[in-house]
Amino acid sequence: MTMPDPKTSPALDRSDSRVRHDEGISGAVRAFVDRVRSGDLGMLPVAVGLVLIAVVFTSLNPVFLAPNNLVNLLFDAAAIGCISLGIVCVLMLGQIDLSVGSMSGLASAMVGVLWINMGLPVVVAILAALSAGAVMGLIYGMLLNRFGMPSFVSTLAGLLAMLGMQLYILGPTGSINLSYSSPLVRFGQILIMPAWLSYALAVVPGIVMLAQGLRTMRLRAAANLSNAGISVLIAKTAMLTAALLIAVIYLNQGRGVPYMFGLFVLLVVIMNYALTRTKWGRSMFAVGGNTEAARRSGINVNRIRLSAFMLCSTLAALGGVLSAARLASSSQQAGTGDVNLNAIAAAVIGGTSLFGGRGSAWSALLGILVIQAISNGLTLLNLSSSLRYMITGAVLAIAVVVDSLARQSRASHGRA
Repeated sequence: MTMPDPKTSPALDRSDSRVRHDEGISGAVRAFVDRVRSGDLGMLPVAVGLVLIAVVFTSLNPVFLAPNNLVNLLFDAAAIGCISLGIVCVLMLGQIDLSVGSMSGLASAMVGVLWINMGLPVVVAILAALSAGAVMGLIYGMLLNRFGMPSFVSTLAGLLAMLGMQLYILGPTGSINLSYSSPLVRFGQILIMPAWLSYALAVVPGIVMLAQGLRTMRLRAAANLSNAGISVLIAKTAMLTAALLIAVIYLNQGRGVPYMFGLFVLLVVIMNYALTRTKWGRSMFAVGGNTEAARRSGINVNRIRLSAFMLCSTLAALGGVLSAARLASSSQQAGTGDVNLNAIAAAVIGGTSLFGGRGSAWSALLGILVIQAISNGLTLLNLSSSLRYMITGAVLAIAVVVDSLARQSRASHGRA
């Protein structure tokens, strides 16, 4: 039998032509369109939603896009954004934590009691609050692992218990005022990055993307795999850097970029790295996609569940600390109302699936911007909070419908 010459084989020629066809910006655009058609929408619905929200509210009240209003929006988004970042972790496992609002309220109360009433250093009070969050997450994880208690039930019980504990430790006064001159309150209300620092931080993501992209291209080339091309990488880097610089320049026309929002973004970046670049992150996706298959592949499912619930409750406690800093008080109202709704809705609206196995740290960032933009816009229009609840609920329902349709589309393409 005569073996085909690798240099002239028609099959290899077709493969080479396909690789060349996929390279470059046009190939990347076609690949993006194909992913959207297959149901992989990514962050596209959220981006479109943010644009529509900005257009509608700006047409109704031009103040919405004023630099200082956007700065206030970012201040308000940081606390619940941290809570939503924790929700992403448990949703990726197909679980839920209904107690994040109460956890944040209890953490806020602990800061006030330990710092103001008992005179402990503020750092000790914050660490105690975060430790309480970690312990509650550990309890939820153990109840699920040891007794198979559904997270819906255990976290609902935790919600009631922590709400009662919050009321108990605050006492009959029900509120503790924090010092306006303290570093914590200044961090939550007025501290703004210097312009030079915000510009420098706006450039860093582009540099990291370029470095990682070049490294990936070298590795793929060494393995004889196709690459999208250097032009695609440069275009993505340029667009990201330009978008961030424009946003920072615009915010600096007002007060500037808040340190508190910068902390939230830093946590998102760290979580994104952990989910996409570590063994723990890959295990999270595996457990959320198919728990039994993950267990049979050697993943310690119980440990992954514990870590997810502990992260969720700890981040909820951090959100409570930031909320206390923002409001300069610890009160019985902290963590109540729509905190649970907004935190969970932000994660889902941002693209994290309620069915598990799919999500991103960026979901919390994009989702909370949508939630906060709606709240801020309605406040500027002097409309009642009832409309905010209804609109947020409608947006959440649309996000779940889009997620369900995307899953069905991916499943049908997979069968095809």
